[in-house]
Amino acid sequence: MASQVRLRLLPSARCLFDEPVQVKVTGLRSRQVVTMKARSTSDKGVVFSSSATYRADGRGEVDLERDPSLSGTYIGVEPMGLLWSMKANIQHKSFVKNKVINPHVVKFSVHEVEGDGRMLAEETNERLLIGDGVSRVPVKEGNFEGVLFTPPGEGPFPAVLDLCTFMPEKRACLLANRGFVVLDMPLYKDKPVNIKEMHLDCFKEAVDFLQQQPKVVNKGVGVISRSKAGDIALSLAAFVPGIEAVVWINGCCAIVATPLFYKKSKILSPLLFDLRRAIPTESGASIVKYCMNDPLAEENRATLVPIEKAKAHFLFVASEDDLNWDSKAYMDEMVERLKRHGKENFESVCYPGAGHYLEPPYGPYCPSSLHGILGKPVMWGGEPRSHAAAEVHLWKKIQEFFRSHLSCEATKAKL
Repeated sequence: MASQVRLRLLPSARCLFDEPVQVKVTGLRSRQVVTMKARSTSDKGVVFSSSATYRADGRGEVDLERDPSLSGTYIGVEPMGLLWSMKANIQHKSFVKNKVINPHVVKFSVHEVEGDGRMLAEETNERLLIGDGVSRVPVKEGNFEGVLFTPPGEGPFPAVLDLCTFMPEKRACLLANRGFVVLDMPLYKDKPVNIKEMHLDCFKEAVDFLQQQPKVVNKGVGVISRSKAGDIALSLAAFVPGIEAVVWINGCCAIVATPLFYKKSKILSPLLFDLRRAIPTESGASIVKYCMNDPLAEENRATLVPIEKAKAHFLFVASEDDLNWDSKAYMDEMVERLKRHGKENFESVCYPGAGHYLEPPYGPYCPSSLHGILGKPVMWGGEPRSHAAAEVHLWKKIQEFFRSHLSCEATKAKL
């Protein structure tokens, strides 16, 4: 019977990382109950897996776009549930996929529920991070370094600076697949504990570099950021000319932890935190949401980034269940401040049930992992289903926002 069972991934078993696939099984017995599984290994060698129980229809078919999972790592109709519900076999691990040249490989399989769970069929999904013709060039110029991703064709294309805490390239190359010239740049070139001050000048150099690229449509640059990178993105918009659009995801409205300098002068003092306010959990990961000092307290006013001076358009994104810090409150503060100054150059999106770690869609949901700056495991927050839905919605929103404010006809067909 197993030889008649077929598992198919439509429209193709090979696709881009941020594209959905339709998972279908045929050749089962009428109303047969089976277990669907997915399995993948991160760049760090950590195994992630998921499973869900399905009942075939009268024709012996299962279609994940139509049929509900009855039990497993998710329940209900979730066409991509096997991907986002994958869990690590080791606690407090995020899915690391930084080698963008190699695809994210996921093994899908269907198994009997009875007995030893014999496998009936399998298929391999190759989820490409870097699309055909996209170039990847490491860059080290002046005081900055990063990786430049450029779409195929003559362009012109809009330019985006992707600020990340360290150096994951996934989001940057996925944006390049969609028709953006993207410079991926880390905040830290050393261990964060060794960084005593940060200089906006090196990020300005990166903006200048992007503006000089021959395929760039105009001289205005977009910036995308999450977490600590958010306050640097805000600062670029406030102090550096040429920034036209900023995506701020679950960041802070103040400069966090380290003073910021520009043109050899300190422009913003740091908002400090107290880890004694961390809340331990039974899992061993801590909730650090309440560790930050209050940016609105009188003694911390000098830490607030003066975004009211910026000419750029802002997309503020906050997750209501962010357990890293109170990003929703920080977003609300910035929105109110801009309104008080008569500004209308912003829009905001809030995601109930989503956690801090918003990524491009269809990767495994990450409830907790090692905090890159604190050096200890923390809870990121979020309910898996709501978080996954937020990632799908946000990814499209980001592209629409950049296309709207970094106008370029050449990219409008890439959505």
